[in-house]
Order: sequence, then C-alpha cells, then structure tokens
Amino acid sequence: MIKQHDFTQGNILRQLLIFSGPILLTNLLQTSYQFIDSLWVGNLLGATALGAIGVSGTIIFTVLAFIIGLNNAALAILSQQKGVGGEEGIRRYLNAFVVIMTSIAIVLGLLGYVFAEQLLNLLGTPEDMMEGAKVYLRINFMGILFLFGYNFISTVMRALGDSKTPLRFVMVAVLANVVLDPIFISVFDWGIAGAGYATVVSQGVAFIYGLAYLIRKRLVPFKVPTMPAWREVRLILNLGIPSGLQMAVISAGSAAIMSVVTSFGGSVVAGFSAAQRLDNLIMLPAHALGTAATSMAGQNIGTKNWNRVHTIAKYGVLFNFAIMFTIGVFVLLFAEFGIKLFIRDEAAVDFGRRYLRGVALCYPFLGINFILNGIVRASGAMYQVLFLNILSFWILRYPLTWVFSNQFGSLGIGIGIGTSFVISSGFAYLYFRFGKFREKDLISSM
Repeated sequence: MIKQHDFTQGNILRQLLIFSGPILLTNLLQTSYQFIDSLWVGNLLGATALGAIGVSGTIIFTVLAFIIGLNNAALAILSQQKGVGGEEGIRRYLNAFVVIMTSIAIVLGLLGYVFAEQLLNLLGTPEDMMEGAKVYLRINFMGILFLFGYNFISTVMRALGDSKTPLRFVMVAVLANVVLDPIFISVFDWGIAGAGYATVVSQGVAFIYGLAYLIRKRLVPFKVPTMPAWREVRLILNLGIPSGLQMAVISAGSAAIMSVVTSFGGSVVAGFSAAQRLDNLIMLPAHALGTAATSMAGQNIGTKNWNRVHTIAKYGVLFNFAIMFTIGVFVLLFAEFGIKLFIRDEAAVDFGRRYLRGVALCYPFLGINFILNGIVRASGAMYQVLFLNILSFWILRYPLTWVFSNQFGSLGIGIGIGTSFVISSGFAYLYFRFGKFREKDLISSM
C-alpha cells in the first residue's frame, strides 16, 4: 500500500511549503556531509591529503551528476504514474530502474577502479597527491552501488510524494560519517584510505537502512528484481541519457567559467572559490523548491491537470522570489563577513565581496530556472531542458562572463554571471509559456 501524498488535490501553497522543507534540510545535510569530510581530512592529514580528495571528488561529482540525471528520469516517470494511481506501473518501472541502475553501477565501479590512475592523470593530478587520490577514488568506486542506491531511494520517495523519509537516510549517512571519519583516519591509522572507507560505509549503512525501512513499512510496491521489458528500458534510457547530459553541460559550463576566473590570478580565484561555497548554500532553498515543484507537477501532468500545474508554477516562482530576494538583501549587507568565514587575504576578500554584491539580487532569477525547467522536466521533455541548459551556460553565462570581464576586469565576472541569470530565466519562462512540452505523453508510452 502506497502511503505518500497525493498532489493532484488539496491546497497547493501549503503542500509546496510542507513538501519543500524536508528537501531543504536534506540538501543542507548533504552539504554538511562534504564539509565535515573535508574538515576531518584537512585537520588530521593535512593540505596534500585534502587536495587529493578534492581532485578525486571532481571525478566522483561527475559520476554523481550522471546519477542525478538518471534520477530525474525516475522522478518524471514515477511521479506521473503516482498521479494516475498506476501502482502496477510504479512496480514495473521501479523494477526496471533497479535492474538498469544496478547494472550501470557495477560497470562504472569496475571501470573506475581499473582506470582510476588514468582518470586522475587526465585531470593533471600533482605527483605528491596521486597515490592518495588513487586510493580514495578506488575505494569510492568499490562502493558506488551504495551511492546509486540511497540516492535512488530518496528520488523514489519524492516522486511518490514523501520528502520526509529521505531526510532520515541522509541523516543516517551524515551521522555515520561524523563518527567513522576520525576513527578510520586516526584511531585505526588508515589515513586517506580511512576517509574513503568512512564515506563508503556511511553510504552503505544509509542504503541498507533505507531499503529495509521501505520494505518493512511497505512504502513502495516492491518485488524481487526481474528482467524488465524492452519498452521500459527504452523509455528510461530515452529520458535518462539527455537528463544525464544536462548535468554534463552544467559541469562543463562551470569549468569554462572557472577558466575565465583563473586568468585574473590567485586572489580572484580564492575569492571566487569562497563565494561559490556561499553560492551553494544560498541556492539551497531554490533547489528545494525546484525539486518540490517537479514532484508535484509530475503527479498532475500524469492526470493532465494543467491548470493545477500552472498554479504550482505560479506559487513556486512567487515563493522563490520572496525567499531569494530576502537572502539577496542579506548578502548585500553581509557579503564581506561571509567571505571571511573561508579566507582572510585582503585582495581575495575584496573580490569575493564585490562578486557577491554583483549577483545578490539576481539569485531569484536563477531560482525561476530551477522551478520552471523542473516542471518541464517532469513532463518528460528532457531534450528541451537539455537545450535550455546549453542556452543558459554556453550561449549566455560563459560568453557574457568572458565579454564583461574583458570590458570591466574581474568586476565583470559577477556582472556577466548575474546578467545570464536574468536572461536565462526569461527563456525558461518563454518555453514554459509557449513550448510544446504539454504534448509529451509518457503514460501512453508506458
């Protein structure tokens, strides 16, 4: 018996607020997970070990981006099935996703373990970091099934209308990591390998706990995995591949912008890196609203209730503006204090402060992208969202950053990025308003 929320009826604003809250807390815990890991490694093993984990983390993030892409496909399919009350459809597609993602995880784990050193060489890993980075990366690839598993379970629960249960799983992972990191690194004297094992064991504990919890509580229509039908595999790959490419476009676009930043020297790089850490925290409410809107819209798209979908979009955008504008004002007032939490170099702090003040009032526009593109994604229009991401990063954000930085120096970095937020939100609205994503019909394809 499925016990999650039905978003096809009821008060939309109340549902949006209640549903997005646990997602925000989950995202905060995910962020703290990475922060705590770096804190232990940096303090117990030093800067070289921290750098080794940072380099390995770039590869792990790329894999995670691919996982998020597949999970976005799951969110679209399962939320629509939930909307039409298709418990048998949910069962079939859960089975298909489990088989496909398990197979992909095993293959990626083996390839990553074997070619870890070659991957690190491609990134130009410094010689003194290579051995530690290779050990850490291989351990993470050994446990990649757990990373796939507990992220997928969380996505399934959100698709079915439950954002509170995933919070439990992430909390278990964070608490386990907090305890295991110092024990494995220092007490057992496993060094950087200990940090890797702590991460994998923490994710494994969260995955096993999550799986057992779902089965015991009967929160999903679970069955022993069997070979899925070809039409199910085809639909999942048809949505999952472009969704995965969306994340690749975002990662590559961010790297391209960093190439503009590095041209201004170490102080600007340090200030930008500190500002980006704050950016990641600042955008969490918008991310949470976007995820909530995607799940809620997906259920209503399944029933073709487009009036309700449009109301979800309206409340999501308005709520986003209220929160992100308020945060933007705080950033304007306390930008320097925020940057100084990470660095003290005067030139770096000066750039970080100017950058944050340049983009502060543009945050609400980036939030519009999360919400409207998320609703389009919920319809199954993955290629359209892929194009919107290419437009956002490669036609707007990177070129504008390059042009304005050439015109105004390092100050132009913030101007270019902020301007791209505003313009890309306009394109997101235009496609949401006039695009043909409403013609997508996943249910008939299932």
